[in-house]
Amino acid sequence: MKFMKLGTRPDTFYTEEATRTVISDVPSDLTIRINDVTYLLHKQCCPGLARHSWGEEAFELCAKFCYGITINLSAHNFVSAFCAAKFLRMTEAVEKGNLVMKLEAFFSSCILEGWKDSVLTLQNTEKVYEWSENLGIVRRCIESIVDKILTPPTKVTWSYTYTRPGYGKKRHQSSVPKDWWTEDVSFLDIDIFRCIVGAVKSTNMLRPQLIGEALHVYASRWLPEITENRPNESSTSQEQDSPGRKKKILETTVGLVPADKGSVSIKFLLRLLRITNFLAVSPVTKAELLRLSGLQLEEATLSDLLLPARSPNDHDQTSTDIDLVTMVLESFLRQWRRQTPADESQLLISIQKIGKLIDSYLQVVAKDTNMPVQKVASLAETLPGIARPHHDDLYRAINIYLKEHPELSKTKKKQLCRVLDCQKLSPEVRAHAVRNEHLPLRTVVQFLFFEQEKGNFITNKKAYISRTRHLWSS
Repeated sequence: MKFMKLGTRPDTFYTEEATRTVISDVPSDLTIRINDVTYLLHKQCCPGLARHSWGEEAFELCAKFCYGITINLSAHNFVSAFCAAKFLRMTEAVEKGNLVMKLEAFFSSCILEGWKDSVLTLQNTEKVYEWSENLGIVRRCIESIVDKILTPPTKVTWSYTYTRPGYGKKRHQSSVPKDWWTEDVSFLDIDIFRCIVGAVKSTNMLRPQLIGEALHVYASRWLPEITENRPNESSTSQEQDSPGRKKKILETTVGLVPADKGSVSIKFLLRLLRITNFLAVSPVTKAELLRLSGLQLEEATLSDLLLPARSPNDHDQTSTDIDLVTMVLESFLRQWRRQTPADESQLLISIQKIGKLIDSYLQVVAKDTNMPVQKVASLAETLPGIARPHHDDLYRAINIYLKEHPELSKTKKKQLCRVLDCQKLSPEVRAHAVRNEHLPLRTVVQFLFFEQEKGNFITNKKAYISRTRHLWSS
């Protein structure tokens, strides 16, 4: 961080009963009150300060400058000092070498040249955002930051924050990761972050995956509900943790997701989708998240789908959010049915991959004793028949559910088993099914009838072949 020192005199301000004054042989003739602090100063030294006050720290910094007392300026106090100096009209028109000119020179030559100084200055504009925007501080900092983000990693020479697990052990001395900038900008307010990411996107100079990584880092910081291990950040204020602010962050994040498929992971999309109900986001945002999640469902693993339900600690709630998975599957199917690829075999591969994933998921949720049979049956039946060339995995899921829910009524057992197709079961699984006491009797009878019909068909076929051979030989 760069500093600028102004003035040469030692600090002679002192406090006495909530009054700040400066040691001088000349009696004070200027009294200014800021909040609960009274300042006793001199009109001759501070002609502009009589106009108004700005804030204790910024005002005192301007006052010390007038007295020639040494002050240290950095990205930490530049914004308040610059706004106060501008408001108090400490310009060249009043006196040559005044504070505004010196601050402008420091801003241009030092702050904007640095990466962390530019980011920190933007953070400090939040308290006086309107003034900072009108004075051009926000715009110039954003331009500086965007310019540095677009700099090739091989030419990055400034320091940055990068705390990804394992990065410190693996990186080489001169290695700069492509997403080096994502962590520092994640500390910024959502509106400023949106401006930066939007500007970077508009250039089309960075890969969509880098934009997606920036969104992931930002959302993980401000929406800890989407992370597996919620960070312990006691410093987060109530305002920062408010549902209204989180809603805005979520909606803005979704709006910034690049159109390119795979720019963000399916795991990230599903976790964002999970908290939409908590934050009452707009229907447009939820619909877009569903569309994106359905579009990338093929990339999901079983662990990605095992999202906790709303109230996992409530004994009446299911442990996993099966409703969310059902909605995403429906979204996938809507988009899958609209596809017209040159090679239709890809459509078949795609839907069967999803079928295997859903049946694996059903085997896990079937173990949940609080999982309603209607939800399991609904998810199982959502898949079209073409998605399951075999029903062995589906049978295993149903068998697990029946074992974990022995009190299930006959009607509900039938509801669960009606999706099973005995013709798609392997001989080994079918042999198990006909002896399965957990299955409803009607289902077992169907399996036995199929076995009998199949047996008769094979017997008749063998007899026909034998008779045909006999006729030919004679």
